[in-house]
Amino acid sequence: MKYDVIVLGSGPGGYVAAIRASQLGHKVAIIERESLGGICLNWGCIPTKALLKSAQVFDYINHAADYGIKVAGQEVQFGDMVKRSRGVADGMSKGIQFLMKKNKIDVIMGTGKLKAGKKIDVTDDKGAVAEYSADHIIIATGARSRVLPNLPQDGKKIIGYREAMTMAKQPKSMVVVGSGAIGVEFANFYNTIGTEVTIVEYMPNIVPVEDQEVSKQLERSFKKQGITIKTNAEVTSVDTKGSGCKVTVKTKKGEEVIEADVVLSAVGVVSNIENIGLEDVGIATDKGKIMVNDFYQTNIPGYYAIGDCVPGPALAHVASAEGIICVEKISGMNVEGLDYENIPGCTYCAPEVASVGMTEQQAKDKGIDIKVGKFPFSASGKASAAGHKDGFVKLIFDAKYGELLGGHMIGAGVTEMIAEIVAVRKLETTGHELIKTVHPHPTMSEAVMEAAAAAYDEVIHI
Repeated sequence: MKYDVIVLGSGPGGYVAAIRASQLGHKVAIIERESLGGICLNWGCIPTKALLKSAQVFDYINHAADYGIKVAGQEVQFGDMVKRSRGVADGMSKGIQFLMKKNKIDVIMGTGKLKAGKKIDVTDDKGAVAEYSADHIIIATGARSRVLPNLPQDGKKIIGYREAMTMAKQPKSMVVVGSGAIGVEFANFYNTIGTEVTIVEYMPNIVPVEDQEVSKQLERSFKKQGITIKTNAEVTSVDTKGSGCKVTVKTKKGEEVIEADVVLSAVGVVSNIENIGLEDVGIATDKGKIMVNDFYQTNIPGYYAIGDCVPGPALAHVASAEGIICVEKISGMNVEGLDYENIPGCTYCAPEVASVGMTEQQAKDKGIDIKVGKFPFSASGKASAAGHKDGFVKLIFDAKYGELLGGHMIGAGVTEMIAEIVAVRKLETTGHELIKTVHPHPTMSEAVMEAAAAAYDEVIHI
């Protein structure tokens, strides 16, 4: 079977690329070995947010008295939380099936392996092999949970993110190794529903890629919620011989042993580039990633790669943007390369974290003269009314030109607010222009205007 475009992998990079290719008039097929939507829809972004929503509802019920409401008899039904999460994921996957039909994209279920001559062999679940060819083949095979030698995942006592969202019963205690987005989201979820949680982070701060002030605020909020946090710490071994786990943690003060029912390894992801035929085709890789140019062309003509299997942020929205750029370039359109300096990052724990651009330290390290404005949600009327006063908005400007270098937020709902910063950075909006942009009252988003004003000593409400 011959196609114009074949996409290997149906995550948010792959299925978006396939749809855009179809919109542009190409005959398209997509190959998937598991479920349409990939990790994001089935085992990542979407089902974790469903779990976190359940935890948020439970937290509201537990604090109902703060809002003048009396509730009695609340109880976590862990199995039902998991069931709801899986139902949300299944619904989204069915939605992708609909989009494939709507856009006349052939879905080929099976495991794909690249061949020279712009061909792919696909092995189905019965072991039968079929060959397909295309003028353009886009690799979008994504990534999986990274496994460390001292944390071998057995799927029962030492688990990854998949097991963390489908456990048969709620653990009484958990050690989370790693405090990136995956680690802190699961730590927050399990702590909120009553599991005793300890986070172990190798770096000096949790969520270490974020601005240092954001990291410190999240640490304070988490500790207030009852999460134990150990930074500058390393898990050296886990003894799983007994009924639970004995986790040996090395800190600056020495070694200590933490006992827990389960250990969640959340130390990042590794690209799925093995056994897909890269070597057979001669596609270049480096440090576990497929090497591509600005428009995702590999070193072999006709083969492209996008998403978590190429260098860059391993984020769903990045993969989608890369897929669209890749296909539009294939189609001969005049397209710009992706601006990786203006990619938002979001973490959906409570309080939420969102950021884009440079941190304060990064700007200082580059020798830029900066102005920094910060507005706390404790001074926000909407935050006070909502009962979520933890957090702040922090904006960093170039002092000479007024360029908005970075935006950093922590608080309730800030993942819905960061797009404003991404947009105004794209439009090269200055600090003074942002100050003069009228924001609605009362909203959490007013904090953006106020933070800009704070940078220029014009803030009103603090």
